[in-house]
Amino acid sequence: MSQKPTPVDDRLFEYLKQNFSSEDDFLRNLVEEARTEGIPDISISPEQGLFMQFILKSIKARNILELGTLAGYSAITMARALPDDAKIITIENEFKHAVFAVKKVKEAGLENIIEVQNSDALEFLRIYNPENKFDFIFVDADKPNYARYLDFLTPMLRVGGIFAADNAFAFGFVASSAPERNPEDVKSITGFNNYFRNHEQYSVCMVPVGDGIIMGVKIK
Repeated sequence: MSQKPTPVDDRLFEYLKQNFSSEDDFLRNLVEEARTEGIPDISISPEQGLFMQFILKSIKARNILELGTLAGYSAITMARALPDDAKIITIENEFKHAVFAVKKVKEAGLENIIEVQNSDALEFLRIYNPENKFDFIFVDADKPNYARYLDFLTPMLRVGGIFAADNAFAFGFVASSAPERNPEDVKSITGFNNYFRNHEQYSVCMVPVGDGIIMGVKIK
C-alpha cells in the first residue's frame, strides 16, 4: 500500500470503462442523439454513473433532486438504481434540453420515477416546498451558483442524506493558478470546494472519478 495514488493511464481507464460502467446501448445512443441535436456532450461519465448508483443503493435513496438535467443521462442512470416507488425531480433551465430529456425518459420507461422541470434552478428553489426531505441531491449546473444551491438545499436534505456536485476538478484546473479554460467557473468551483469542505453540517470528501465529484453526508 502507498499513500501515492496510482496514475490512471489509458490502459487502466479502458479496464475501468469495460468492467465498471453503468452505460448500455440506450445511454450510448442517447449521447449520440443528443450530440446530433446540438446538446453539449458534458454528461457524467459512465464510471461516475456506476459510482452514483452504488451510493444511491447504499443509502436506500428514494427521494432525489438533480439540478442540471441536460439530456437526461444522469437522471436515467440514477433512476435505474432506484425502487419503483422512488422519485427524481430534475431541473433544467434550457427548454430544448428539457424537451429532449422528457422524450428519453419516456423511451426508457421511467416517467413514473423521473419528473423533468423546465425552470431556472434558483427560481424553482425559492418557491419549492418538498413534502419529504431529499435523500440525495446532485448538482451539475451553473458553477457560480453552487454555493447558493448548497445553502438553499441543506434544509431540504435529511440528516444522513448526501449532497454531491460534479466538476469538482474544474475541468482539470482546480489546482491551477492560471487555468486555460473557463477561469470564472474554475474560480467558482475552487471557492465552492473550500466552502463545502468546511461546512459544519457535512462530512465531505472528493472522489477522483470523471471530472471529480465532491460529496458530503449531512451530519446535523
